[in-house]
Amino acid sequence: MARVGSWLRESVWEIPLRRYMALLAAAALVAGAVFGVRALTHEDRSCAPGVSRPEGSDECVGVATGPYDFGQSALRDVVQAIWRENSGLKSGSYVTVAMMLPYTSTSATSVNDIQHQLQGAYLAQYQANHDANGQTPQIRLVLASPGTSGDRWQYTVDQLTAMTKSADQLRAVAGIGQSTDSNKAAVARLTQRGIPVIGSSITADDLANGQSGKDPYPGLARVAPTNTDEAHALASFAKVSAGRALLVYDKPGDPYTQTLENSFQALIKGSPYGAQPFTPPADRSQEGTTPNTFRQITTLLCGTSRQTDTILFAGRHTQLRQFINALGQRGCMDRQFTVLTGDEASYLTHDKALDLDALRHSLSVRYTSLAHPDAWVKDAPATGGSTADFTTLHTLLTSATRAPVGPIGPAALDDGQLIIGYDTLRLAVHGIREAVPDGRSVPALADVGLQWPQVKGPLRVDGASGWICLDVHGNPYDKAVPIVELTPQGGSRFVRIAWPEGKPPAKECLPPA
Repeated sequence: MARVGSWLRESVWEIPLRRYMALLAAAALVAGAVFGVRALTHEDRSCAPGVSRPEGSDECVGVATGPYDFGQSALRDVVQAIWRENSGLKSGSYVTVAMMLPYTSTSATSVNDIQHQLQGAYLAQYQANHDANGQTPQIRLVLASPGTSGDRWQYTVDQLTAMTKSADQLRAVAGIGQSTDSNKAAVARLTQRGIPVIGSSITADDLANGQSGKDPYPGLARVAPTNTDEAHALASFAKVSAGRALLVYDKPGDPYTQTLENSFQALIKGSPYGAQPFTPPADRSQEGTTPNTFRQITTLLCGTSRQTDTILFAGRHTQLRQFINALGQRGCMDRQFTVLTGDEASYLTHDKALDLDALRHSLSVRYTSLAHPDAWVKDAPATGGSTADFTTLHTLLTSATRAPVGPIGPAALDDGQLIIGYDTLRLAVHGIREAVPDGRSVPALADVGLQWPQVKGPLRVDGASGWICLDVHGNPYDKAVPIVELTPQGGSRFVRIAWPEGKPPAKECLPPA
């Protein structure tokens, strides 16, 4: 009987069970092999929460919702400061503002600009959350990158759109950066989707509302004047005349350079000399072959009459630096020349490739800056801005070297970018909080962009760069334009405030009909 029981166990249970277990083990090995192959062939393209590398690209783009600095050591301290501030906010008590800039840029001057703008934006965030007498909602700040050249803007804009309908409660996108075709497309898509945009350093006339009476970007507000306004301010300062000026311009140009060229052309209509074009690489941060062209243009310049002493330059900062370096080697060093250009020149205050010696030989380079720390320090105009408004930022920046505000990394004010980043986020906060309905703590997305036409008079934003009084199209009216000069020691020197209208705004700061 025992033998029968043993046989039954062996034949009925143990042998089939051993076979079953062997089959399971084999299946597990096969499944593991398949999973391993899939893991090897399916590359993880994530960079950080909200940020990844799109198919066909090694660049990390998207909206960073955590302490991610896009691999830029210069941004590490300020990103950590933003993360500390965001981490202290309670869910449901805040709205999100995205600072959209090309954080992956490989240009040292661009990274410097981005660092300073982000530092200014963070200081405005901290101020809004801690020094606003309990006003709500609180402000959460995130970093949105459309890629170095902005060509991944669709990927990032789709993420931002989704954040307007989630617990993120995104209510504005600020920053944007340069006036490029990619950024124009991004702003168009954002505003089409009802997302308010506050431009920090965009100055191109065709990236603004109100041109020809149309508003192609509903919900867009800007802190910086248009190129036309900057050119008018420059003309009122320098007394530019057609008989003494030569235009050098980017051909075919981009939104910034084209509108600057058009503004300069209008100033010197009837000039005895034709404008001199140059053609840079498509990526204007690259060197290209334009130094050869500039060497030839400086030779032609030396052949003009001695009455010609002003050069109007409509180009980006890389080409401006090349042109200045070429002028430092010109054949007529005995002649005095002044280069007048737009706010892109502010990049050169920290450009190590600039030949500072060129500025020691009868050459001045003056430009319209978006802001400058010396503009409101002494002898400030009675209207259009104030010393007190700038001092508020300066005091906040001083405290940012240590906790709880900082550290935020090495900061600088002379290029104007920190100041303009601060004012940009202050305008965003103003629009958000003015849009909050009674009995609610968070505004509807559609209502934020409707606030811009009312930002004037007693409802203006008292920016560190000057009063921000917007017209009905969201453009700053008669905004203070600091005229700044590059110095042979490096950095810049404040010259004087100029005004698009030829004089400061009235104390009411109400744009005319």
